[in-house]
Amino acid sequence: MICHLCPRDCGAERTETRAGGFCGQPAIPVAAKAMLHRWEEPCLAGEHGAGCVFFSGCNLRCCFCQNGDISQGTVGKPVPAERLREIFRELIAQGAACLDLVTPTHFTPVILEALGDADWGVPVVWNCGGYEKVETLRTLEGKVQVYLPDLKYAVPEPAKRYSAAEDYFDRASRAILEMFRQTGPYRMENGLLKRGVLIRHLLLPGELENTRRVIDWVAKTFRSGDVLFSLMSQYTPQRGAEGKLARRVTGAEYRAAVQYMENCGITDGFTQERTSAREEYTPVFDLSGI
Repeated sequence: MICHLCPRDCGAERTETRAGGFCGQPAIPVAAKAMLHRWEEPCLAGEHGAGCVFFSGCNLRCCFCQNGDISQGTVGKPVPAERLREIFRELIAQGAACLDLVTPTHFTPVILEALGDADWGVPVVWNCGGYEKVETLRTLEGKVQVYLPDLKYAVPEPAKRYSAAEDYFDRASRAILEMFRQTGPYRMENGLLKRGVLIRHLLLPGELENTRRVIDWVAKTFRSGDVLFSLMSQYTPQRGAEGKLARRVTGAEYRAAVQYMENCGITDGFTQERTSAREEYTPVFDLSGI
């Protein structure tokens, strides 16, 4: 295919055997791990964990990514649609509370083939970096029950510096509105999210103003009961990190962000203990479950 799935609009040729484009991946999905993941938000993890499939490659490649081994496309195994469907069934059989598709955008056509028209019995979660094309999201309508986008930036400068995506907020904000159009207000059953949008934002060290602008947009755009919001504190410096990114988020920074979120009236959501900023919460991408 000539790829125009994401806002990069590479126009790259990607086939089953030929990788290309910003994501550096072939057309067939490449995955690095399938597992029950207990460290997602409680409404997704449930009792046994979210049924995560971690796909390789990414259309952002943020310089601070904790999943760098797979976002840079260096780890992974090709998974055709038939095997992907089997993995979904295996995760559900293990007690997965949902099917959590992590960084799936650049494999959208084959993932749609794997999902088919089946009623999986648990929500299908589109867990993405937020840098999405509305046109691609529209192909998912009726197949995805829960959208789990990041909203990383509302300020162009860090978006450009850390993710080479100066237009990130314009793209992500429009994408989230499309996600909400598809799902409507979030719906919970017995403490589990069955339908809706859960927006994640990772507070970065020294970037509190960016976080405030993200919170402003969410608070002004949605009413109570529309979406869930997760303010994350788990930033962990990666090898070679420099400048602001060379340190963790301070307690004062995170407390200020939580207070701002509360002052803006966002009550439908999650905050984290700062002890969640630990390397051991990042899975080992050893191809298990694939």
